[in-house]
Amino acid sequence: MTIDGILNLDKPKGKTSFDVVALVRRLSGERRVGHAGTLDPGATGVLLVCLGQATRLIEFLADTTKIYRAEIELGIATDTYDAAGKVTRRGDTSSLTREQVEAVASSFSGSIEQIPPMYSAVKHQGVPLYRLARAGVEIPRKARRVELYRLEVVDFQPPLLTLEVECSKGTYIRSLAHDLGQKLGCGAHLRNLVRSKSGPFHIRDAVSVSKLEDAFRQGRWSELLYPMDMAVQHLPSVTVGDDVERDIVNGRPVALAQGEAVSGELLRAYTKDGRFIALLRYDVEKGCCKPEKVLVTRR
Repeated sequence: MTIDGILNLDKPKGKTSFDVVALVRRLSGERRVGHAGTLDPGATGVLLVCLGQATRLIEFLADTTKIYRAEIELGIATDTYDAAGKVTRRGDTSSLTREQVEAVASSFSGSIEQIPPMYSAVKHQGVPLYRLARAGVEIPRKARRVELYRLEVVDFQPPLLTLEVECSKGTYIRSLAHDLGQKLGCGAHLRNLVRSKSGPFHIRDAVSVSKLEDAFRQGRWSELLYPMDMAVQHLPSVTVGDDVERDIVNGRPVALAQGEAVSGELLRAYTKDGRFIALLRYDVEKGCCKPEKVLVTRR
């Protein structure tokens, strides 16, 4: 039996995102399991794990805005940009004021260029950078453009700074901590990180791994699954009849009523009884919608 849906899990500290995926795969027996957005082993918080057909919608979840609560220690820089690394620099934080820190933090708001840390999963010629870093090899990395929509200083008790960061996908909070320390002139590293929100999913609704395991033992874990169309709620939707449904499921282009779609737009397609069956893309030249992702088995 295929299991389709999304789990909102609170990743525990010390576990990799892959560890959590492997656990869900083992417990559920579902082969197709993946996550939408890696969290470092030392980080906790929202990790979205997709099962079955939902794995085909991971790209939409990964592309959403994220919110993090980051605890940064000023005055100590490390080679990994977090608490797990070796100290590379120590600086004086005694003269720093909250006003100075807030001014520097605000300078990172908006669209910025960010260089990924060497200790990251970004690949160079097929090899993850962290493997090269462990071997003592450092290579130039290309800067990536990311969006920092909001940086709020939540607390400042020197040398500890707590930030809430709302950002685009691909943002390295470790790099932000390191760059902040560089700009303040004292060095810094990420001491603790919690992802509190990922797209429409919030940490207040996240389930711990231990509660997930209990739910499996009690045979009620499916109650924790969110429907897979939660990944694409931002897209417009269309309801189709039986004949059109049959064409979609078999991969054939279909005509929609005039005004239901615009060129290039993705649409969620539902049956009259509310089943989510596909993503369609409208082709203005041909005046029809082509099934882009069919999410049910052929009838």
